[in-house]
Amino acid sequence: MRVIPKKLFFTKGVGRHKQELQSFELALRDAGIEKFNLVSVSSILPPGCPIVPREEALKELVPGQLVFCVMARNSTNEPNRMVAASIGCAVPADGSQYGYLSEYHTFGANAEYAGHYSEDLAATMLATALGIPFDAEQDWDEREDQYKMSGKIVKSFNVTKTAEGDKNGLHTTVIAAAVFVTTVEVEEPKPDTSHGQ
Repeated sequence: MRVIPKKLFFTKGVGRHKQELQSFELALRDAGIEKFNLVSVSSILPPGCPIVPREEALKELVPGQLVFCVMARNSTNEPNRMVAASIGCAVPADGSQYGYLSEYHTFGANAEYAGHYSEDLAATMLATALGIPFDAEQDWDEREDQYKMSGKIVKSFNVTKTAEGDKNGLHTTVIAAAVFVTTVEVEEPKPDTSHGQ
C-alpha cells in the first residue's frame, strides 16, 4: 500500500487564548484545518503534485481524517513579542523531479524576513539535490537569481504568519502549513506461480 499526495494546499492562522493548547486550536481553526487529525511529515514536494487553493482542497477532506502536513508553529505569552511561522516551497522545472518544503519558526522577525528565510531553506535544499552551483555566502536575493537562471528551479515562494504577543498576556500561536490531499494505492497481490510445489 502506498499513500500518494495528489494535491497540496497552503494555509496559515493565528489564535489567542489563556491556554496555549487552546490558542493552537484557534490557530488551526483560523487556518481551516482544525477538523483533521494532522500528521507531521518531512519536507518533500512529490513530483508533479499540483498546488491548489485551500477552498478547493478542503472539499475533498472529511472531519477526523488523517491528513499529512508540513507545519511550522510558534507561540508566546509575552506581551508584544513577535512570533513567526513560515513554510517555504521550491518547485523544480522538471515535473518528474521532487521539490522541497521547509518549515521555519522564530521570535522577533517580521513576515518578510521569516518568509525569505524559509524560502531560502527550501530553494537551497532543492539546489543541492539538483547539483546547482551557488555561493552560500551570497544573500538570498542573489542566490534566488542564480537558482532561477539555472533553469532547474521554476519557482520558490513562502506562506508566512506573524503576530505580536497579546498585550494582556494571552498565549498567541501562529501556524503555517503545507497540507497534502492523498490517495491510497493498494498494490494487487502477485499471482502465485508456484503451482503447489
